[in-house]
Amino acid sequence: MIVKECSAAYYFIMNNKDDSGILLAGREELLKLAQYRMPFGKYRDRLLIDLPEPYVVWFANKGFPEGELGRMMRIVHEIKINGLEYLFEPLRQNHNLQ
Repeated sequence: MIVKECSAAYYFIMNNKDDSGILLAGREELLKLAQYRMPFGKYRDRLLIDLPEPYVVWFANKGFPEGELGRMMRIVHEIKINGLEYLFEPLRQNHNLQ
């Protein structure tokens, strides 16, 4: 079941490219994203996928951080604006993430 759900997210994101035409995520990156936590600010230690959508949209408008965090937040933005957060529930349950 986890593989199926992860595959659905993988399929969606692999078929959606960023402005430069670079693919947004691979399967391993999605598995990593399921456990990635915000390293600073008001939502420090919260899973990126659990960040409030307005907060993620604010970053999308102002600019994402550089590096891996920014890349992960761009993926979260795509997931949230397309209503795909539910795809991470099986991963969350299997890894006891909250």
